[in-house]
Amino acid sequence: MLKKLGVLEDTYKDLTEKISDPEIINDQKTWQKYVKEHAELEPIIMKYREYKNVMDSIEESKAILQEESDEELRELAKMELSDMEAKVEPLETELKLLLVPKDPNDDKNVIVEIRGGAGGDEAALFAGDLLRMYSRYAERMKWKVSILSANETGVGGYKEVSFMIKGKGAYSRLKYESGVHRVQRIPATESGGRIHTSTATVAVLPEVEDVEVEINDNDLRIDVFRASGNGGQCVNTTDSAVRITHIPTGEVVSCQDEKSQLKNKEKAMKVLKARLYDRALAEQQKEISAERKSQVGTGDRSERIRTYNFPQGRISDHRINLTLYKLDSFLDGDIDEMIDALITVDQTEKMTAI
Repeated sequence: MLKKLGVLEDTYKDLTEKISDPEIINDQKTWQKYVKEHAELEPIIMKYREYKNVMDSIEESKAILQEESDEELRELAKMELSDMEAKVEPLETELKLLLVPKDPNDDKNVIVEIRGGAGGDEAALFAGDLLRMYSRYAERMKWKVSILSANETGVGGYKEVSFMIKGKGAYSRLKYESGVHRVQRIPATESGGRIHTSTATVAVLPEVEDVEVEINDNDLRIDVFRASGNGGQCVNTTDSAVRITHIPTGEVVSCQDEKSQLKNKEKAMKVLKARLYDRALAEQQKEISAERKSQVGTGDRSERIRTYNFPQGRISDHRINLTLYKLDSFLDGDIDEMIDALITVDQTEKMTAI
């Protein structure tokens, strides 16, 4: 770790010189790149220098204890040594945390896709509950939610729904939500009072820029059709809905929420790009996980990650063995405690690899 920090400090010094160089300042694109790199390294280097100062103080205090005979000086050195030694472990932990590689997607907006799984109407209703939960959480975080596409059921739930959440750090908070969510409760239609188990699948995809995913127009089949369901006379009487098929992968995205065919196409392309990026990311993570399997991860879609048990009012996350007894507030968007715990476990795992 110290060797790595030494290399980073050399890089930081080099960048400090570069961002002060008049020639580089005149090249704004290069200068901004170096300024960004410098700013990203600064917290690590400041903490590393604090750590080095503490280690120097420890060495000085030990030298005084070995060489000095003056009792008053020795006593002061003992106190200093004790104070400094108490700081070493917390500083090392902070440094390891700062060295954990930052996910380049963390600051991005997200596209969330929820699909009702096993359980018929009850699964569709649960998908609706999850949509509301994430929407309420977004409200708490002052993020903006917009529906991209929705396939509603007659009972008020969703066979599937996709929506975008725009806000700084949305992906960093929600990326652990990908996977199978399971609900255990007594459906309103169940006369015998039996508990049913249903599931819904959540996929959290980072919004991607055009430069990150290249799509060949020849690989796309675009169909337009008449929208169905709620939306008013204009939506239902014109061919405004759009279905895009990516032929090489078989990915199909439909969008019919806007009155404008162009807007529907734009929204559908956003979802398609996010899915294709997620595919490439999943392949990368598969290679990495062959070397080191992460407990938390960001999402094998088939992995059952959480159970919502209504009779007992509890939510259990199976990846980190955490159970909370606040189901009502959790489904109302109070999910920070669970997310914080997932982040802590993930960061701890990554720190052990440093």
